[in-house]
Amino acid sequence: MQRIDHALISPSLGSQRTLSSFHFGSPDAGLKVYLQASLHAEELPGMLVAHHLRSLLEGAENAGLLRGEVVLVPMANPIGLAQRINHKPTGRFELDSAENFNRNYPNLAQAVLSGLAARLRQDPDHNLTVVRSAIANYLRNWQPLSELQSLRKTLLQLSHDADVFIDLHCDCEAVMHFYCEESCWPQLEPLAYFMQSEAILLARNSGGAPIDECLSGVWWQLAEALQAAGHSFPMPQGCCSTTIELRGEADVSHAYARQDAQALFSYLQWIGLVHCDHAPPPPAPRCQPTPLAGSQTLRAPRPGVVVFAVAPGSALRSGDLVAEIINPLNAESCPVRAEVDGVLYARIRDRYVSAGCELGKIAGAHAFRVGQLLGD
Repeated sequence: MQRIDHALISPSLGSQRTLSSFHFGSPDAGLKVYLQASLHAEELPGMLVAHHLRSLLEGAENAGLLRGEVVLVPMANPIGLAQRINHKPTGRFELDSAENFNRNYPNLAQAVLSGLAARLRQDPDHNLTVVRSAIANYLRNWQPLSELQSLRKTLLQLSHDADVFIDLHCDCEAVMHFYCEESCWPQLEPLAYFMQSEAILLARNSGGAPIDECLSGVWWQLAEALQAAGHSFPMPQGCCSTTIELRGEADVSHAYARQDAQALFSYLQWIGLVHCDHAPPPPAPRCQPTPLAGSQTLRAPRPGVVVFAVAPGSALRSGDLVAEIINPLNAESCPVRAEVDGVLYARIRDRYVSAGCELGKIAGAHAFRVGQLLGD
């Protein structure tokens, strides 16, 4: 294992942060898998999963079982991790810019498209190398102007050439769930089952430019752009990415983390990156994929105290009561009901809301939303 500490741009005199990455196996010896945790820095389960996964990877490396490279970034956001207001963590948005740490990554297809066709052939492996080289060159020449931009550049430089990109997050209160671009689902389906996901949400493009879709989206976007320009070069899905939501923010335990780390390790065995005589088969699925555009976001129609009627993981029918909003000043109770059939896969942690606040999310089977599909 090799540890590398990457210095970020100093935001102020006398201040300097670093991002640490851990490298296992050998580059160019097979597949490359990149895993990172807690890009939203208050989402801590992934850090503990990374801690346990590191031990498994060290054991595999010492035993000579790695057939490729794994890059592990167990704490992907040192900026957000240091942010606290009134003793409360605020690691989802950078305080200086108000930007979400997992939005606004560059459009890599747009960045490398110019002149690309002249370098491509009727060989998908050749084209894979050409595109990755173009992305590496773009990232090398990118001059970040802020600490946040330097964090984004560093994460992309570590991960842009990965065959599989795994981003470990969590929700407020939730069951295990799995976000994935449609183009990546065939390759990542076993991983969703290893993780025992209770909701699987697929989208062609979620909007907002999160880091996972920045890396997987470049491949299908380039394929479409080249085809539109009259070119027929074969373009592989060079990176398959997913965001895995490791239940809720309070679900930080060794039992969960060991279970999740073993599931990730089993997937590495399944794809052949970790050698074993008999790779464990994926468990039976606990749910079927549904479109992210079919997910209903429940919102509070008025302010008040929230009393949930159902827990995350509950199967709902349209019309079922999900929560009540209680106004103790006038003794009124406002019901909030499901508008789609599906699983309540996440809900908020707070129990007081203002009007319009998000309450939870239901994974419905039929798409009805368009445009920006992710929250802020």
